[in-house]
Amino acid sequence: MGAISSPEYSRSKIPPQKLALWVGIASIVMMFGAITSAYVVRRAAGNWFEFKLPDIFFLNTVVILLSSLTLHISYTAFKKGKEQLYKGLLVATFVLGILFVVLQYQGWVAMTVIGATFTINPSSSFVYVISGLHAAHVLGGIAALIVAMIYAFVLPYKPTERRRLRFELVVNYWHFVDVLWLYLIVFFMLQS
Repeated sequence: MGAISSPEYSRSKIPPQKLALWVGIASIVMMFGAITSAYVVRRAAGNWFEFKLPDIFFLNTVVILLSSLTLHISYTAFKKGKEQLYKGLLVATFVLGILFVVLQYQGWVAMTVIGATFTINPSSSFVYVISGLHAAHVLGGIAALIVAMIYAFVLPYKPTERRRLRFELVVNYWHFVDVLWLYLIVFFMLQS
């Protein structure tokens, strides 16, 4: 009984919040894997409307990559005690995240203009659903950024371990949605 209650057995090396995040990310990866697999299977069945993905989706890719960079530098600044840089780049990431969602919407508008509406064919429907699900996950990341900004601007600056972990979780999730978008944009390019 004494060995079970010893400190080496009572603490996990991975914080539970981080484990929960990675389990959530794994389930999101499985969902997008299933949807993109369904896309490939449905495409092979025929009756597939071919269209070029509007260029705005590639501009969107630059925006989300830039947002990941600004957030990473913000996190590094937080850890090094560079408060103003940390706060400024956190706000910049938030603005870039909003811009990504706005450009995503503009991409859907551009698809409609070229005749690739949501209901015209499964090919365009898949693009709307897949990119829409991704945008929903970006909105979740934006919500996390709002919480991070509240911590940054309302509470006195203190790079405590607990606040660092919270911020790290936001950074990890944001990098994940970035990498997920890169996967999706490459997937769409290879399928066209």
